[in-house]
Parts: sequence; structure tokens; C-alpha cells
Amino acid sequence: MAAQQHPTIAMPPAVTVLQLDTDFPRITGDVGAHSTYREDIEIIRIRAATVAKVVTDTPVQIDIAPFETALGSAKGEVIVTSCGFLSYWQNYLATQTCKPFISSSLIALETLSQSYSPEELLILTFDADCLNVSHLGQHKAYASSILGLPINCHLREVISNNLTHLDADLAGAEIVAHVSKHLTQKHRHILLECTNLPPYKAALTQQTGLPVTDILTLIEFERAGTIHSDFL
Repeated sequence: MAAQQHPTIAMPPAVTVLQLDTDFPRITGDVGAHSTYREDIEIIRIRAATVAKVVTDTPVQIDIAPFETALGSAKGEVIVTSCGFLSYWQNYLATQTCKPFISSSLIALETLSQSYSPEELLILTFDADCLNVSHLGQHKAYASSILGLPINCHLREVISNNLTHLDADLAGAEIVAHVSKHLTQKHRHILLECTNLPPYKAALTQQTGLPVTDILTLIEFERAGTIHSDFL
């Protein structure tokens, strides 16, 4: 008598990333890189959600409907976005799913603000001219903590122009030098708004000696064992 065949039950992906409509490289450590994770992930590309349309100082004007649609089909156990500027929509989108939803590392201000004052926290963002109190929720005082990437730095040029080549060594060196230049003796923690910055987290910690929180920190908090340890 032949052994009974049991159907294979497909496991859901650990994470669904709602990714902006971009083509620039997403290297290991990036929220949108499969190699960042210890398990399978799902990436849903949000068509027409370009960097120029989402990185804005008026987040209320972002067309959020495609993100709502994607939420409805997301299979991951945790759902995240690939752009910290979507923090404005955290509460609205979170109510539309029963799964843990992380719009941005900026929602970590809810806990970080209990331990660090605005002058003790450095928030490194892709664009300091666009990130403002609208993105900070109830933590508007932390607008004074914001430091933006220089407009001519390599990583920002790659992302802004959707270039297909990224020199990670150059990007990392520029980011570390920029942050080091602006650190004060009062700084005690770094928060990375941009989800393309975690690949350089280890270098920042080594250079500054400060702990760093980013989007991967929040994913790991929600689902332990998801992120490769090199990026925690």
C-alpha cells in the first residue's frame, strides 16, 4: 500500500516590504534586500510611488491608495515600507491590517524619547529639507535632532537619480565622515530614518561608539530571528 501523500503547507514570508518604485541597488543591509534576512521575504513594488513623490515636506499629499491596496495582499508576518517618510501614515495604515506594521524607523521615537532628549539623539535622514514635524507625530521637539545627507553625497545622488550603480565603500565613508563631523559630546544615540542606511550601521557604531536604531531594529523587535545578526 503506497504511503499517503500529505500536501505541503507553504509558510508565509517573514516580512513583506512595500517598496517604492525604484531601481537603484539594494545591497545587503537594505530593507529591500533579500540577503538582509534569515528567511524569505515578499517585496511588493508600489508602482508610481517614486522617491520624488514620497520624500516630501507635505506627506498628507502622498497618494496612499496604492499602499492600502498592497496591504490587503501582503503575505508577510510583518509588513514594512521602504521609506521612512511614510511615518505620517503609520496610524492610518496600521488600522488596515491585523499584522504588525512598520511605516518607518521614526516610530521608534515613541520609546527613544523616554531615554533621550532631542539634543542627545541624532536623526540621520535622506533629506533634512523635507523631513519635518509632520513626520514626527507627537515628538515634534525632535525636529532639532535632524541631520540630512549632503545633497552631493554618493548615496543621495544614487537614490535621487535612481542610478543603477552604487559604490558602497564610497557611500559608507562619506556617511561616517558626515555624521562624525556633526556629532557633539551630548549625542548618545543615532536613529536612521532612511531604510537605505542600515548597510552602514556597523561602520557608524564603530566610528562613533554610539548605539544605532533603524528599520531593521524594529523588524527584529516584532519578529525575533528575522534579521541577520551582522545588521543588528
